Amino acid sequence: MTSPTSPIAIITGAGSGIGLATSQLLAAEGWTIALAGRRAEALNAAAATLPGSSHLCIPADISEPDACGELVRQTIAAFGRIDAIVNNAGFAPLLPIGDHTPGLIRQTFDINTLGPANLILAAWPHMLVQRSGRIVNVSSMATLDPFPGFFAYAAAKASVELMAKSIAREGTRAGIKAFAVAPGAVETPMLRSIISEDLVPASKALAPSIVAGVIADCVLGRRDTENGQTIRVPSP
Repeated sequence: MTSPTSPIAIITGAGSGIGLATSQLLAAEGWTIALAGRRAEALNAAAATLPGSSHLCIPADISEPDACGELVRQTIAAFGRIDAIVNNAGFAPLLPIGDHTPGLIRQTFDINTLGPANLILAAWPHMLVQRSGRIVNVSSMATLDPFPGFFAYAAAKASVELMAKSIAREGTRAGIKAFAVAPGAVETPMLRSIISEDLVPASKALAPSIVAGVIADCVLGRRDTENGQTIRVPSP
């Protein structure tokens, strides 16, 4: 175990999009990043763009509870602490309600809801001992106005907003703060896998860096007055 002087953040879905942009912003602020995602090559490529050399790539499928525990274990083994978690990994099937299946609904909640919950659960004892920690759950504007086809996705994302509120209330005495950040359409590979530019032009989508800036502000203590709240970032 090393003892870096920089704070440590776990960021899921760190190989591209919002996760990568958030990793870059926090690393530029002197943070050490544990980059988590399903594809090792994407994580390694992302880590190569970050300033500093002590970042850690941890291939993990957060839909598996054991993987969340292992992600925390490896981060603690490498750095001895966890100062922030950014629950960014997501899965957004876009289908009419009748085309959803029980398996697809389960997968949607496993990745968007249960993954963040299990990662928080695994890290919670360490944050209690530290008496500090910041958790940012990436939600979606779909929780406020579901896009047709986001039957399961919008419901799953709504859960992480309530988690942030619960954490803020229960974590107050331990110095643990939590936020949900709910962007509109963001120009990411996930967006383009389900929605074409004919339907949502690039000019109507947020740059990942804009959302990452809000997340980084939450982690860096610049939005503490919004502890427990959902911060909405509408599309242009």
